[in-house]
Amino acid sequence: HNIYETTHNINSTSMGILVYVVIVSFTYALIRTTFSILGIGKPRNLPPGPTSWPIIGNLHLLGSQPHQSLAKLARIHGPVMWLKLGQKKTLVITSAAAAKEILQKQDLSFSTSRNIPNALEAHNFHEYALSLLPIGTHWRLLRRMTVTNILSDKSLEASQNMWDQKVKELIAFCQKACISNDYVDIGGVTFKTLQNLISNTLFSKDLIDLYENSSNEFREVVGNIMVDAVKPNLVDYFPVLKKIDPQGIKRRMTRHFKKILSILDELIEERQIYLNINITFDMFIAGTDTTALTVEWAMTELLRNPYVMAKSKEELEQVIGKGKSIKDHDLIKLPYLSCIVKETLRLHPPAPLLIPRNVENQVNLFGYIIPKGTQVLVNAWAIGKDPSIWEDSKEFKPERFLTSQIDVRGHHFELIPFGAGRRTCPGWPLALRTIPIILGSLINNFDWNLDVNVQPKDLDMTERFGINLRKANPLCVVPIPLN
Repeated sequence: HNIYETTHNINSTSMGILVYVVIVSFTYALIRTTFSILGIGKPRNLPPGPTSWPIIGNLHLLGSQPHQSLAKLARIHGPVMWLKLGQKKTLVITSAAAAKEILQKQDLSFSTSRNIPNALEAHNFHEYALSLLPIGTHWRLLRRMTVTNILSDKSLEASQNMWDQKVKELIAFCQKACISNDYVDIGGVTFKTLQNLISNTLFSKDLIDLYENSSNEFREVVGNIMVDAVKPNLVDYFPVLKKIDPQGIKRRMTRHFKKILSILDELIEERQIYLNINITFDMFIAGTDTTALTVEWAMTELLRNPYVMAKSKEELEQVIGKGKSIKDHDLIKLPYLSCIVKETLRLHPPAPLLIPRNVENQVNLFGYIIPKGTQVLVNAWAIGKDPSIWEDSKEFKPERFLTSQIDVRGHHFELIPFGAGRRTCPGWPLALRTIPIILGSLINNFDWNLDVNVQPKDLDMTERFGINLRKANPLCVVPIPLN
């Protein structure tokens, strides 16, 4: 009886709190909406955008693929678009010219701080992730340490022998699958290879066994972080709900972060070395997942376009010889492979929406007044498919880059898979080495067979939205010995 009574009281209290929060949220939203309709406190000359509904604003327009939905809305309302997502003021950028204004010309107004999703505050992640820290002394120090100690040309070249060894292990794994006629999960095995590459760079030790299925858990946790981090979360749009976390997203993220950090802490302690956890975490999470996904998307596009695959194989055979793995010094002699990587990053940018920025003070953008506290979303996915820039923008045509000066390093705003300006992803030098080395080695050592019931053009290209753009269904193909 006492247990029942206690449980009843707890449930009644929880229900009372929930009702109270809902009433307060509704009242607050109603007042804000009324003020908005009457024009009270509303800045004039906002950018154009769709009509917002009371309370929810434009949330109903996002859907499960926000990058695609926002691109469609931009075709109606323009490349500088205004949305209300619940109570969150939002500016969406969908053109190269507008991105240049945000990321370069007025970067002081738009780049100083991030708009942090509530999910990324779990376990205080936002306080030690380099990509989320506000620009300041601490951020500059960590970025300098990352670039100088790990990602400089000198550091990357010093690791070349270890890279070669990890690629050999990847090829050996695929050769074993070749003998047994087993499928290879391209994204999965690439992720494991990259984890071991980073782990050896930092700890001189493998983190994952390529042959152990149990090691898939690490990738699953990383994938969950990337998806849950940007999953539509009521707390982000109605801050009054922050304390109750109604969807449990922050609680799940806390569990994910604890798993990753426990592994990294154990490695640091075991090797008895000092490493800044900020740098370590960013390298393992952002550095490996984005690269593995890009290799997977590239292989998918090559299998969908046999002509491109054949042309790449021809270049590799002529330059380095059939059946050989690629080394870093080979890359400069493989322009078509470089074009394949660029075209993959154009169609499938690692981050479809660049990490949101926060406007700290009211600013003028193309004559529009952007209020303080606005979050800014740059749709890199849409810019890479802009038909005014790219001919046959939805087609996979690496040849377009043979005569184009456009690059992916953040200097050309038509193509910004790694962002641009001071917030450019510091890991791009590592990505632009590892992606072609792994992709080219897979192409040059094997032929690859699809399932007998799948034609190249029927390959599933469904996207799964997250911080990184994933394939909804992994690419699993059978390696075949070369003739």
